[in-house]
Amino acid sequence: VQLVESGGGLVQAGGSLRLSCAASGRTFSRYVMGWFRQAPGKERELVATISRSGGITYYADSVKGRFTISRDNASNMVYLQMNSLKPKDTAVYYCAAGLVFSTTPPYPYDYWGQGTQVTVSS
Repeated sequence: VQLVESGGGLVQAGGSLRLSCAASGRTFSRYVMGWFRQAPGKERELVATISRSGGITYYADSVKGRFTISRDNASNMVYLQMNSLKPKDTAVYYCAAGLVFSTTPPYPYDYWGQGTQVTVSS
């Protein structure tokens, strides 16, 4: 599976961005999908994850109520809608695919995208 993120950019605090992740291959629906982020000098952290069907989602406490993860299995896409952005949301955001729904480390994700930068100015 190859993953390509898009949609990052520079936004003012309080603004919104929608990240997209395009997956290759015909087995997209087999994979649990997740969004991670990594800020400079910090470890990569799980932001949100979604089950194969999209029926189960998980969010980190820091983004709960502001971010929404969704997927479209027909088009091999996963999205992260980010609202009410804060400067502390600034990071490189990564899309990841795995076979196990997990919300604790070590995260069993097998495939990763190259990342997209999100910068939130105050």
